[in-house]
Amino acid sequence: MSVNGKIEAIDKNKILADAEQVAKDGYRVLAFASGEYPNFQKKEIYDNKDIPELTFYGLVGFIDPLRPEAKTSVEQCNKAGIRVIMITGDHPATAGAIARELGIADTTTPVVTGQMLTEAGAVDHPAFEKLVASTSVFARVSPTQKLEIVEVLIHKDEFVAVTGDGVNDAPALKRANIGIAMGSGTDVAKEVGSMIVVDDNFSSIVAGVEEGRFAFDNVRKVIYLLISTGAAEIIPFLASIAAGLPLPLLAVQLLWLNLVTNGIQDVSLAFEGGEPDAMERKPRKPSEKIFNPLMISQTVVSGGAMGLIAFGLWYYLNTFTQMNEVHARNIILLLMVFMQNFHVFNCRSERVSTFRVPLKRNVVLVFGVLLAQGIHILSMQIPIMQDILRTEPISFNEWLYVLALAVPMIFVMEIFKFFRRKKHE
Repeated sequence: MSVNGKIEAIDKNKILADAEQVAKDGYRVLAFASGEYPNFQKKEIYDNKDIPELTFYGLVGFIDPLRPEAKTSVEQCNKAGIRVIMITGDHPATAGAIARELGIADTTTPVVTGQMLTEAGAVDHPAFEKLVASTSVFARVSPTQKLEIVEVLIHKDEFVAVTGDGVNDAPALKRANIGIAMGSGTDVAKEVGSMIVVDDNFSSIVAGVEEGRFAFDNVRKVIYLLISTGAAEIIPFLASIAAGLPLPLLAVQLLWLNLVTNGIQDVSLAFEGGEPDAMERKPRKPSEKIFNPLMISQTVVSGGAMGLIAFGLWYYLNTFTQMNEVHARNIILLLMVFMQNFHVFNCRSERVSTFRVPLKRNVVLVFGVLLAQGIHILSMQIPIMQDILRTEPISFNEWLYVLALAVPMIFVMEIFKFFRRKKHE
């Protein structure tokens, strides 16, 4: 060992202890030494016998500073039910220190090394699977072992995303459900990855998950609106046929209802902003369908309520009043438009009360609803539209009467959401 230019005896234990201490502070450690090799011969494989006696100079610790947003991103993942796992080739002490700083691990979380995985046996051995499940930090891991860890997680029905930038990450990137390559990484990693994060920022991945949840939620909301209003249109037809009454709407009126008034709202609903709690919900199972129990139950309740209200009014107008059939259909068509106007606000959230969802989160929808109602009222006043849709003007009192019948749609779904929240508390 060289100390101030003088060669002294080496204290191996002290050097190892110093290296361990530096590693525990999150530093990567390099040891520097030199020696002469006068009879050097080029070989394909070298072993310890080929290395001459070296003079130790010292240790150097270096660190890649964590990005300020990294810890926050890990916290978001934890809230979202996403388990973050560190798999690295670094020293176990370094990996443990960084993992604890990020919030991936705590003081009780063991660091599993590649040697421990090797000793556990084959990848399908229970001991290997138990070891993988015991921690979220792996160190001194080989590329093959990284792949094996991914295999175990997928075998346990986990949906696995792997990030990496090197050639050694390629097998795991390819095997994962989603391989995420870094923009500054190797061409091999980018080639096998499902996607590339161009800014090398973990927070971009978290933001992508959030946007994905927003998009999926909005797809569900639009489908919910379409299916429930479609069901609401079918019920009065079937009930009228069973009751021996005329059909409540004409084909052209149904077309107008679906393509124009409701069509405007469908498009507007797609602009709904993300719900604040999107990243606080547990991930859905990849196998879960759009038509899950929630979608089915809320569609049945809302579609059934709209359909029964419409049929109830149609039955009343045909049985207890002297209103002619054309005008009665006109009233029913307006009622369906009104109920869809209200129901679209129910669809803005499948869990949260309509009254707690701020209108400013989707101003487009507000204008869309007003536009849909305005276009329909206008169509009842223009002669050419009256001829096409078989409509006619209605009085202001009739408009208020129909409005009052449509308002309960809000409270029907409020009650549904209330009892659902109680059930899942």
